[in-house]
Amino acid sequence: MSTPGTIEGTAPLQHVSPSVFCEHCPTRLVLDRLSDKWVVLVLARLSENPMRFNQLRRDIEGVAQKMLSQTLKKMERDGLIERRAFATVPVTVEYSITPLGLTLAKKIIEITHWAEENIGQVLAAQARYDAKQQAS
Repeated sequence: MSTPGTIEGTAPLQHVSPSVFCEHCPTRLVLDRLSDKWVVLVLARLSENPMRFNQLRRDIEGVAQKMLSQTLKKMERDGLIERRAFATVPVTVEYSITPLGLTLAKKIIEITHWAEENIGQVLAAQARYDAKQQAS
């Protein structure tokens, strides 16, 4: 279990400027979170409006129930999303983005748009590269 001011598996953040280029800086764990496609997709979806678990699972094609559950827990722990349970039968759970998560989602949405706009060029570059490799 982490203490306040730490990310699980790291030492407490010292009074130095965080740097993702330093091996033991906890900011690297944030980058690990960002390199997780499920985190990116959940943030993008929740930036639009709060959603229930099953709606997220339907909207994000290919994510397994267990993976989505684990991703949501990590994101809640990191302060990116909030989980709210409503006293209904059965219990209704809704996930929403936090102000911190929204600042990140804005950046991520730009990246998702870039990916959608440039996938043709990326695929063409891969085909050219693969053809060169086969010709060698």
